[in-house]
Amino acid sequence: MKTLGVYTKDFSLYHDIIKELKKRKLAYVLLSSPKNIPTRIGIILTSKKERSELKTHKIVAIDSYDSLEHALDFALQKLTGKELYSKVFIGIDPGERPGIAIVGDEILLQKIQADSPERVVLLIKRLLKLYPSKEANIRIGHGSIIIRNRIINSLIPLNIPIEIVDETSTTLSQQMGRFDRDREAAASIALLSGGKVQKNLPLEPTRGAIKDIQKQSRQLSGGKYTISKETALQVLKGKKSLLEAIENDKSKK
Repeated sequence: MKTLGVYTKDFSLYHDIIKELKKRKLAYVLLSSPKNIPTRIGIILTSKKERSELKTHKIVAIDSYDSLEHALDFALQKLTGKELYSKVFIGIDPGERPGIAIVGDEILLQKIQADSPERVVLLIKRLLKLYPSKEANIRIGHGSIIIRNRIINSLIPLNIPIEIVDETSTTLSQQMGRFDRDREAAASIALLSGGKVQKNLPLEPTRGAIKDIQKQSRQLSGGKYTISKETALQVLKGKKSLLEAIENDKSKK
């Protein structure tokens, strides 16, 4: 597979590009000259000002995009050489900072994390544009009900099938950082099928939803604990995971 090249004399831009490449653990080649580009270079990352120095169409001017992350996503997609996917699945792990993953034709393409539930729809629009497909589906975990419903309601206008998935099997090791757990969970959710959403969902916690969370706490603790209604409400709002809620209530007894 081809690799990324980096050519810029802008030290600040160079620093930002290299930092992001290392963060994502991506291979790259530093180019000291715009001439004699190695054949293994598929895309060159540069600036708008310097792109005219490069006699190739395989260029991504980083500062032409709204963010470095967006520009790099575009570059990586171009690097694959794939113009259209048959089917893509977008998985969402709901929470205050939702994890998002996209799988195209059975290949994990990207894992990211939104700053807030309201940012999810914007990021998904970007992913759909970045990875065009004949068919797309959105799958979201069943947890954090209120936040989940807020996200779903924001996505309905996209007219893309949405499924609510039982994410119980996606629970990951607590030793993994929260950032990584959310993204990994989203990747797992993308691969699971669930119940289809037919309409906008309620945003206020119902008595039944609170009781259901309490029931889940009993099941998860082997019948030893039932979290309080107040704690169940925090779980519904995504402020705590069910495991954290059980530990919290246990420590109070």
